[in-house]
Amino acid sequence: MSTPLAQTFDHWIRTDFKAMNTELDEMYFAQEARENVEGVGDNIKQQLVEEGKSYIAQLLKEGNTDEGFDSGFELLGNVGFYMAACRRHEITEPSREAKSPLEEASALAMQLGASLGMIPRFASAHLETHNRAQDGLYKTFTSLEDEKIFLDYNTRSVFAYIRASEALLHTLPLGVSHPVTYDLLKAAKSALQDVVDNNAILFEKLDIDRFFYCVRPYYKPHRVGLHEYRGANAGDFAGINVIDLLLGVCRADDPYYSQLLVDKFLFMRPEDQLVLRDCMRRKSLLDSFLEVSDSDGQKQWFQQNVKLFLEVCEAHGETAIQHHEQLVAKFIEKPADSNDLTNRPGLTASGPPLPVLLKGLRKLCDLRSAADRDDIPTRYADMQKLRNSVL
Repeated sequence: MSTPLAQTFDHWIRTDFKAMNTELDEMYFAQEARENVEGVGDNIKQQLVEEGKSYIAQLLKEGNTDEGFDSGFELLGNVGFYMAACRRHEITEPSREAKSPLEEASALAMQLGASLGMIPRFASAHLETHNRAQDGLYKTFTSLEDEKIFLDYNTRSVFAYIRASEALLHTLPLGVSHPVTYDLLKAAKSALQDVVDNNAILFEKLDIDRFFYCVRPYYKPHRVGLHEYRGANAGDFAGINVIDLLLGVCRADDPYYSQLLVDKFLFMRPEDQLVLRDCMRRKSLLDSFLEVSDSDGQKQWFQQNVKLFLEVCEAHGETAIQHHEQLVAKFIEKPADSNDLTNRPGLTASGPPLPVLLKGLRKLCDLRSAADRDDIPTRYADMQKLRNSVL
């Protein structure tokens, strides 16, 4: 259980903090230049800073009383929410600072992050897989409907990816010829279809401008102490990378992909880090099927399992294409371009300018979908070999 002081801070995050953010975002959104936050609602911003600082200073004085990982993780999320909101409202801005002006929050976040084995800011798990609801309401930055829509369907998709990854993990001790591997591949395919279905609803319900101007800005990079940390990403969980690696569409020995993994490790909970590290040393299903395709390609088990394996790969590729061509293009690239914000500094959650980010996301999408490219190491040719082996 959390301490009474931590519970009081949690209540503030769920109530007054959320109300102040909502009021500020409504003020920004009512302007012609919705991206402008400077000089807007300064009295509310000051109230947010001072109230949060008061709670955090008391928590810092209270010290680490070792209530366990879950309590520490939740407290890290609450401190992280506060720091992220200060960044969103440009109370802090990393390009103009050598260190965070939120000294008490930085000190507590670094203490918690170091003890938990994670980055000292909020992670996507704080908003999705480990966001504890009270009376039917989980924590959000604002009470805006589009933030809730975004998190509702992102969380459903994350758990669907996790179901797919767990099914694939269970194939490892069985091998590709096991009859139950077919059942596990079927479960993985069904889970990935759930991702597609949830994303389709999200892209239909989510308002483009509300997401771009009111939801996305809370995920910006900011400083904790001296160091600037990138924003949380919905992909900061092991499941999606477990699928990449076990299917074989991405490889741990690819410098580009391994750099992605290195960059995201500390944004994941420690148990996720362990799962992903283990998967990095495993032989993929694709390589296992290729290894026996010449000797066992005519056998019934091979034909049955490889056909379904290819369908799982296609489903995973479909989720990647859907994300890139709908979410990224429709909700980030298009509004940035139409409002002449493409080259605006600090636009992206990961830090790089938007054109650089988009190029990287296209590359990752093409790896996951095994696209026909000769400039990056996709598994297109290997997939074609397996497709040609299907009778």
